[in-house]
Amino acid sequence: MGVGQIPRREDLPYRPSVGVMLLNAEGSVFVGRRIQQTIDGWQMPQGGIEQHETLEQAALRELDEEIGTRKAKLLRVHPEWLSYELPAHLLGVGLKGRYRGQRQKWLAMRFLGQDSDININTATPEFCEWKWLAIEALPRLLVPFKRDTYMKVITAFRDLAGPMT
Repeated sequence: MGVGQIPRREDLPYRPSVGVMLLNAEGSVFVGRRIQQTIDGWQMPQGGIEQHETLEQAALRELDEEIGTRKAKLLRVHPEWLSYELPAHLLGVGLKGRYRGQRQKWLAMRFLGQDSDININTATPEFCEWKWLAIEALPRLLVPFKRDTYMKVITAFRDLAGPMT
């Protein structure tokens, strides 16, 4: 492949990663708006799985890297691996240009801290703002090319999105 040439989708693998639906005590879901976003939209924390990590370890590391806290406990793991494809204009650019999309294992986690424990001004900031949303509000704010995956996550974890008892 020549310099500046866009790779063929079929020649690129999926990036193995975790996604976290972080729920606060009221049952609202954490979402952040990415700093470098080509499409306006919000997303839940997510990122790659390192070789030595369990899913829960990867999820807690991603929370720490993206929102500055590990104050969360595992509630449930989605039974399936879910995948999404990058749109054509991000192929060869997004995900460091090395992947066609992500193959994700999603975890529902309960946030155990206070809002003041969340700090998106991390060593390598990814979000420019954040908020808690009712699960029903997620679909209209999500990054469009991740919407199908997120709908599966919402369906699987909807029963957890209520106040802590």
